[in-house]
Amino acid sequence: MAEKIVTRYEGNPILTKDDIPYPVATVHNAGVAKYDGRYIMLFRSHLDTGRSIIGLAESDDGFHFTARPEPFLVPGTEPPFSEYEAFGVEDPRITFLEEAYYITYSAYSKHGVRIALAKTPDFQSVERVALITQADYRNTVIFPEKIDGRYVRLDRPHSEISPWSIWISYSTDLRHWGDSKVVMKPVTYHWDEMKIGPGAPPIKTNRGWLNIYHGVFPTMDGSVYRLGVALHDLADPAQIIAVGDRWILQPEDPWELVGYVHNVVFTCAAVPEGDGTLKLYWGGADKVMCAGAAVIEDLVDFCLENPRPAM
Repeated sequence: MAEKIVTRYEGNPILTKDDIPYPVATVHNAGVAKYDGRYIMLFRSHLDTGRSIIGLAESDDGFHFTARPEPFLVPGTEPPFSEYEAFGVEDPRITFLEEAYYITYSAYSKHGVRIALAKTPDFQSVERVALITQADYRNTVIFPEKIDGRYVRLDRPHSEISPWSIWISYSTDLRHWGDSKVVMKPVTYHWDEMKIGPGAPPIKTNRGWLNIYHGVFPTMDGSVYRLGVALHDLADPAQIIAVGDRWILQPEDPWELVGYVHNVVFTCAAVPEGDGTLKLYWGGADKVMCAGAAVIEDLVDFCLENPRPAM
């Protein structure tokens, strides 16, 4: 079965609000990267105002995390970030690129949601770079290298005309983006028919860029968030080689079925390891952080052996 492609860590959930040394209501939707041999997790937390901040936790093994005593990123106080982050910062993704760690995150305000970009050399200090989208955009991930001389990103702009879909854009400076086009859409009456969006930053394999994305299905009892995989061409990632027809992970454990938002597994991070596996991280029911493992080549095979059209 597709669900067995990802092996859940037996100690899930790996981080909860009770592990955080300051008051939060949730811990979820975290970006994760390796720095200096350790795993760094940037997690989203709701405060008791309902708004979100981003905290930081560290681990030697990728499963046992210790949170720092203070949040890592809170809404900015200097313009223009103070205006556009006033309602909170959410859902960070981390990409190591050109000797720095770049963080994309959702910035909420009375104007809607847009994507901001920050960077850090060491996860001690953080520098805001720019607001890199207009409203309304979510789920922006940056590829870990330039392709044909340009930076590349995937994201999901909001649309009432067509189901929420995955788009690609390009930049020469990481601030100004263009040449945007849609590359992948939901499939009617499928597990991801309501909306899709990029999850973890793409992972380079010898057969293509592996894109672990989320898909949403509406039910009479609310929406269900699951994870799937797609494979993009290495030289031209706007070309999708294959999309896996079935999901690779769905809500099953109690902390994925019931929480702040029921029936959710939502990823912002997958860390490739030297042995050909990856550690996959996901928020469970918008309340806790979970982890699992998969073999990268198995995920690529899953795309190629069970394909469906990208659009």
